[in-house]
Amino acid sequence: MKVTEYFEQSQGQTLISFEILPPLKGGSVQHIFDVLDPLMEFKPPFVDVTYHREEFLYKKMPSGYYEKVAIRKRPGTVGICAAIMHRYGVDAVPHLICGGFTKEETENALIDLNFLNIQNVLAIRGDARKFDGRFIPEPGGHAYAIDLVRQIVDMNHGKYLDPNIENGVKTNFCIGVAGYPEKHFEAPNMELDLYYTKQKIEVGANYIVTQMFFDNEKYFDYVARCRKIGIEVPIVPGLKPITKAYQLTSIPRMFHVDIPVALVQEFRKAKTPEAQQEVGIEWCIAQSKELKAAGVPCLHYYTMGDVATIKRIAAAVF
Repeated sequence: MKVTEYFEQSQGQTLISFEILPPLKGGSVQHIFDVLDPLMEFKPPFVDVTYHREEFLYKKMPSGYYEKVAIRKRPGTVGICAAIMHRYGVDAVPHLICGGFTKEETENALIDLNFLNIQNVLAIRGDARKFDGRFIPEPGGHAYAIDLVRQIVDMNHGKYLDPNIENGVKTNFCIGVAGYPEKHFEAPNMELDLYYTKQKIEVGANYIVTQMFFDNEKYFDYVARCRKIGIEVPIVPGLKPITKAYQLTSIPRMFHVDIPVALVQEFRKAKTPEAQQEVGIEWCIAQSKELKAAGVPCLHYYTMGDVATIKRIAAAVF
């Protein structure tokens, strides 16, 4: 079933969903089950699975020279989605990214997803590689998420890359895209960021999932600004608890979000790692309860493998 259909059928009740990372290459799908098994009691209608682009390392050759080698540290998104649907009977939402994929590879992935009866995807540009100063698209790939959305919409209409394909099977993907309550770090201002978001909706995206935030007013203001310019699709808040002191600096650096002064102050008062973890958990619980009371369509938790923390938060809210 489509993500938006779950929202429509919830009759105003706030749903819950989780986002997981594929295991590192060489890892087992059991790692995914170990994360999700304890969370299934909350009956998420869908689970997101992230996709990761290739990274480069330099391998020393017998000649003494170094060869640049591309690797994928976390492959398996499509297979993991199939395993989740088979084991739990819930819908899986694979992330599709522009970085590291040609249009042909994207089309093939969409064909595989359609064969598996996976009806939802989250279309995002993806991040730059670790050692690139900026995002560099794959030759023959997409530079922007809106172009990825267009390709998915084309396939929903039976239009494939090969113009010789006539009467191609029409896929039926529900398309999610990312939203940024504190604006995407590459956008010069929020107005332009919202303009690009609206464009993605106008070409066919069906709902928005936000970047993590720690001040609910940022989310409420974002939703109000979206509605003001005519974005009417569901906007799902993405949440992640801060549970360690170093995250007060690492999360703003990696995700370009602000940490509220009050949260930082509470962390500084906490004298032990355990006390700091409690501060972060209680903050996320309070965030979640306020958002749920406001009638958001869904609370989407970024698990980052920390299942025990996410379970505590979910149990306090649902």
